[in-house]
Amino acid sequence: MIALRRKNIRCLSSSTKRSLMYLLRIEHPVPNYVGWKQAFDSDPVGREKLGVRRYQILRAVDDPNYVMIDLEFDTAREAEALLAAMRVVWGQVDGKIIHGPKARIVEAVEIKQYGGHP
Repeated sequence: MIALRRKNIRCLSSSTKRSLMYLLRIEHPVPNYVGWKQAFDSDPVGREKLGVRRYQILRAVDDPNYVMIDLEFDTAREAEALLAAMRVVWGQVDGKIIHGPKARIVEAVEIKQYGGHP
């Protein structure tokens, strides 16, 4: 991967078409956050095995039962594979642990960091 680093900015080189990373953003309401989190932690698809580098869970400030999950991958293909596996899981739990999940694969094309934060 070719990336430029200037003043804490990482962006794509014009000579490459590779992204800095790919994210699978999943979001949905949950009837009970604690119950959903237990199901998430059970990891029914094996996130690491499918290429997840890291993830973060976000909750809406105005609705703690609305969750967003960002899963980071090196390739779009890995993100697509996890999404396919999750669709199988969602078919079994939609309406019970989650409601109407939405997902989108996005690519990071620029990351800027301010201040001295790592």
